[in-house]
This record gives sequence, C-alpha cells and structure tokens, in this order.
Amino acid sequence: MPEPRPEPWLDDDAGALVRPFTATGGRTRPAAELDLMTLVRATGADVRGPAVPEHDQMLALCRRPVSVAELAAHVRLPVTLTKVLLSDLLERGAVTTRAPELTPHQPMDKDLLEAVLHGLRKRL
Repeated sequence: MPEPRPEPWLDDDAGALVRPFTATGGRTRPAAELDLMTLVRATGADVRGPAVPEHDQMLALCRRPVSVAELAAHVRLPVTLTKVLLSDLLERGAVTTRAPELTPHQPMDKDLLEAVLHGLRKRL
C-alpha cells in the first residue's frame, strides 16, 4: 500500500497555504485605491459584523491612524490581500483613509538617508 501523501494545502512551517485567499473570497484586487503609506483609522461606526477575523484585527489596530503597510505586517497578510480587506471595511464605513501628503520638491535630508543606510547595513 502506498504511503499517504502530505496534504498539499498545508505546510508544517508556514501553516495553511490557502487561508489568506479564502479570507478575501478569492478576490485579489481591492475596490479602493490604497497606497502602502495610506493612513487608515477606524471610525467607530456601528457596522454589521465583520465577515472574517482579520477584519476584527484590523479594526482593533486602526484605533489610531496606521499605514496599510503596518497593518499588513501586524495581521501577517500579503499587502494586496490587506488592501482587499480594508476596501471591505471602507465600503462599510468602518474605516476612513487619508493619502500620504507628499511635497513634490521637498529636499532629501542627507543625514537621515545615511542613518537609514547605516541601520540597514547593521541588520545584514
């Protein structure tokens, strides 16, 4: 009798491989335009219950303004899926977003860039 094959949708180290995409219903494109630096904040509005546990996590993290990139890191989801779930919350009125304010001709701070480079090199 052949030895049973391991479950293809499960990885001992990574865990479930399909779960993130099932959380979005298979959707991979957000309905809203969200940048990595877009700030998200919970409105506190009484909305119908979130559809997936990640919605609850995101709402808890959004009690203060937090960037899309930070949210993705905290909920441990790919950024694209995080944006899809945030789009759901935005459509329900559960969160508000604010695009980052960029100044087109803002000079770069050389000292800051060097400090970032130094920090990156220390981590390698």
